[in-house]
Amino acid sequence: MDYRISIAGSDVAFRCEAGETLLDAAERAGYSVPYSCRKGVCSTCEGGVVDGGGRSSVQGDLQGPAERVLLCCLRPSSDMTIAPRKFEKREPVVRKTLDMSVYRVTQPAADVSVVQLRLPAGVRAKFRAGQYLQIELEDGSRRNYSMANPPHESDTVQLHVRHVPGGKFSDGMLRGLEKGHKLRVELPFGEFSLQDDSTRPAILLATGTGFAPVKSIVEDVIKRKLDRPLHLYWGARRVEDLYLAELARKWHTSGTLTFVPVLSEPHDGWNGRCGFVHEAVLEDFGSLAGYQVYACGNPAMTSAAHDTFIEAGLPEDDFFSDAFVHTDIRP
Repeated sequence: MDYRISIAGSDVAFRCEAGETLLDAAERAGYSVPYSCRKGVCSTCEGGVVDGGGRSSVQGDLQGPAERVLLCCLRPSSDMTIAPRKFEKREPVVRKTLDMSVYRVTQPAADVSVVQLRLPAGVRAKFRAGQYLQIELEDGSRRNYSMANPPHESDTVQLHVRHVPGGKFSDGMLRGLEKGHKLRVELPFGEFSLQDDSTRPAILLATGTGFAPVKSIVEDVIKRKLDRPLHLYWGARRVEDLYLAELARKWHTSGTLTFVPVLSEPHDGWNGRCGFVHEAVLEDFGSLAGYQVYACGNPAMTSAAHDTFIEAGLPEDDFFSDAFVHTDIRP
């Protein structure tokens, strides 16, 4: 059995198989809706149910009309009409499952490792700058990590892994990774990508390893020689948490973007910006009308930035986010 899923206010409709989530069905039909973790944690996929019902693995039984519904977790039990925050037509998602080899593991900060993976000879990974992959662990569970390399470096993948105490991958499996170790991954996932249909200035907002997808986006802009103003604000507690600050400063010096580091727990003698990173953006720009914002990292930051920036004049459709949840699902 399958069900007809309609998008409110449009003539768009697609089929959803019994037991399939609305997000999976939309992707299979060639429609994208915002999402990040796919676990019902980050709330990026929240939308409305106009009519019809189903069961959510997180929110239980739901019947329309309902708001703030997690579309990544909802499996319909009838025909439905839904109202996602955004949706657009795209080619159906094609994902690959690959066995990648560990090439190098470095540790640029006490709690961050950079893992370089190599694909099998002749195999390439197709993804958009800003997307992520899933690593399959031995027990069948998965962990999501953004790809920090740009898409043109398609024979390799770079991951920035924050060490989470007790994490199965980041505090367990990672410790034993050596050159040649095989990891099974599936890619690509995610909708966190620079919108190519816009030339408006983009504010890139990151905390912690939220810098990983930002790095992919910036290096893709450089490769494609896009003429678009970029402003990078990277927030951290301490200066050592800005683990690739020299790379960001290099971009700043070359004129690729403006880079503003922001510390919430600055050391004595720090003469840079302090406080919350999204508040530094408001101090510098005031009204955000005419900009696009791409926020990635701590979900508390992405949520606060969304609410604050919308109040400051940023249109809802010009805010894009990828929230890194804190359950060892994200780095």
